[in-house]
Amino acid sequence: MHLTTTAAGEKKGVSRQQIVVLSALSVGYLLLSYWLVGFKTDQLVLLVLANGLYFATPVTRKFITGFSIFIVFWVLYDYMKAFPNYLFNPVHIQDLYNAERAIFGIQNGQSILTPNEFWLQHSNTFLDVLSGIFYLTWVPVPLAFAGFLFFWNRKQFVYFSLTFLLVNLLGFVVYYLYPAAPPWYVQLHGFEFISKTPGNTAGLVRFDEFFGITVFHSLYAKGSNVFAAMPSLHSAYPLIVLYYALRNNLGLLAKMLFGIITVGIWFAAVYTSHHYVLDVLAGIVCASCGILLFNQLITGNGVLARAVERFIAAIR
Repeated sequence: MHLTTTAAGEKKGVSRQQIVVLSALSVGYLLLSYWLVGFKTDQLVLLVLANGLYFATPVTRKFITGFSIFIVFWVLYDYMKAFPNYLFNPVHIQDLYNAERAIFGIQNGQSILTPNEFWLQHSNTFLDVLSGIFYLTWVPVPLAFAGFLFFWNRKQFVYFSLTFLLVNLLGFVVYYLYPAAPPWYVQLHGFEFISKTPGNTAGLVRFDEFFGITVFHSLYAKGSNVFAAMPSLHSAYPLIVLYYALRNNLGLLAKMLFGIITVGIWFAAVYTSHHYVLDVLAGIVCASCGILLFNQLITGNGVLARAVERFIAAIR
């Protein structure tokens, strides 16, 4: 039985070509993933979710088609495990630490501490919990905001999603050009480079311990690369959300909420020793450059602009 589409939005059957293409993409993704990073249950979850939404209803089909932009990001991030950036350029450890200490150092008696070292000595339960809460939002907030935009304004949804992807791509390029160790690495290993160092929860372990959970331990066990602290994409994501909230004039409450989350994540990144202040600033620059570059690329009637308009039309 073949279902047809009406103006009222009745269900429409998926064509044989669509089934073949999606099946080929699914199988190809599993095979390539197995070859590059090995089999993981996350991969099956992604495929079940994507295929289920695509074949469920016309609305969910458009939804997962739009969110394919985020799937591309997730897959690229996962595949970075197969190509560690420290194989391509030297890892910056001591020079980055010294730069942070020289620019943002805090006098502590006869010594000068980096902001990370200062907060390590002056941590408290309130800031531990607050920082953990902020850090838990760095992925859910952009995804939830994208979901809101999908149902509110498809054009702005696509613009936001593509900006998000572009900022990540810029960040990935810097990861490979300038591999950098996070502050916690120096605290644990000094300035010696140790390849294949596993991820670490750093200061976020205090959040896990306070609540008796392992949420951050589980998250950082799946990290693609320890030596990818510069730029801090944790710091870039909320800024993209804030920009699109301001651009679309979503209201004072939304603007204030996203502003607080943005500043909160910036602080938490340093407080928990996951990033230097320099990393955070680099993340801000990365987000700003991505936003400006996307706006420039989408202006006019170029090939990219027309392709984006066709994509927007396909999910309306």
